[in-house]
Amino acid sequence: MEKYEGYIFTALCSTNFLISCLLFSRVTREQREPYMDEIFHIPQAQKYCHGKFNEWDPMITTLPGLYLVSVGVIKPVVWLADLTGDVVCSTAMLRFINLLFNCGNLYLIYLLICRLHLREKTRTASRRVLSALSLSTFPVLYFFNFLYYTDAGSTFFVLFTYLMTLYGCHKASALLGVCSVLFRQTNIIWVAFCAGTLVASKMDEAWRVEHSKKRDEKSALSQVPLSFSGAKKVLRFSLEFLISPSHVKAVLLVAWPYAVVGIGFLMFMMLNDGIVVGDRTSHEACFNFPQLFYFFSFSLFFSLPVSLCYHRILRFLQAMKKQPFFFLFITVASLLLVWKFTFVHKYLLADNRHYPFYVWKKLFQRHELIRFLLIPVYIFAGWNFLDSFKTRSLFWSLAYLACLLSATVPQKLLEFRYFIVPYLMYRLHMPLPSLPRLMLEFLLYTAVNAATIYIFITKTFKWPDTTATQRFMW
Repeated sequence: MEKYEGYIFTALCSTNFLISCLLFSRVTREQREPYMDEIFHIPQAQKYCHGKFNEWDPMITTLPGLYLVSVGVIKPVVWLADLTGDVVCSTAMLRFINLLFNCGNLYLIYLLICRLHLREKTRTASRRVLSALSLSTFPVLYFFNFLYYTDAGSTFFVLFTYLMTLYGCHKASALLGVCSVLFRQTNIIWVAFCAGTLVASKMDEAWRVEHSKKRDEKSALSQVPLSFSGAKKVLRFSLEFLISPSHVKAVLLVAWPYAVVGIGFLMFMMLNDGIVVGDRTSHEACFNFPQLFYFFSFSLFFSLPVSLCYHRILRFLQAMKKQPFFFLFITVASLLLVWKFTFVHKYLLADNRHYPFYVWKKLFQRHELIRFLLIPVYIFAGWNFLDSFKTRSLFWSLAYLACLLSATVPQKLLEFRYFIVPYLMYRLHMPLPSLPRLMLEFLLYTAVNAATIYIFITKTFKWPDTTATQRFMW
């Protein structure tokens, strides 16, 4: 299988692109006009196509990365094919850009899997290929390949940034990180994550050196106890590392390109008076801690075929029995966070075209106690999430969790699109699942994609105050 891996992956890429093109054609025929956020993105891209770079729609909240890339791709094609008229920068042509990003995402995911699982060289070709295919069809991401949204391009540049970090090309990674920020400002968090992995690597090395001197074999990173004493031990070591001039120097020598990007972003925030470009009143940051619980539940559902098993449930029950006070503390803390820090964005309940509207209305609004009754589910989902990282070093896990908190908690709006990159990072770093589990994951994603695209195309409705056709979407 390893011998023909390249040929098989190429065939799958071609098949994936062909099927995506057929779906794209159907979606575009059914929804020819700009829909939802496209009513802002498409006119803005068309202004850029006509060279009007000084005109900007104040309702757009992101930087113009998507529009610049679109013009950079479309203009040479238009010149080579001698195209004129309405087809140039049309809705369909602009949407097709995301289909190209879809192909790029499939290839990048495959390369990342190969790089992240170098030690698993034997009998893994089929699992690598199937993992890449499955993740490229991740439902929330795949759906937006057919509309002119920033998600496909944003994910592409984040994945590309991380891949270059893994290859040690830190200058190229930092430059690609700038491109990702031009698609979505919050991607600066994942640029910081790339730098954080370098810091984590240095901390892992320092930890091993320190404890090898003490000859404390039980102090391995993988065996730090999930307890208050373990947390105290790690915190003390982290503080000592970060105030050590030699350690800071060693990190900066490697991570300085990311520091330059970070400083540039801080300057942008100062000049812009914030992170959001437009529509500031609807995109204010807050401490919406339950967003982390929603993400854990979201991750549990979509990783169910590859992460959940009888032995993991048994380990969870054993952990509760072994450390009851720790889990009691987590439960009480979760109750307080849900009670005091649950925020509901005005957009969530104002637009019945999004699935989160129905999740909130049918589940959370059914009774005021529902949000508290779900806490055991959140705790198990969070434990299952963290248990998947047991093969990763502690400091890498801490770097990822810090970025996860930064990417989710400040968001007031429950929007599944915000979970795309955090979920892909989580799933990419899981140990390669077995073929049967990967097949189940792929079937789950295919079923969800088929359902959402079918509903988008066929289950239309109209609002009383408008004649425009409305559709359900993520």
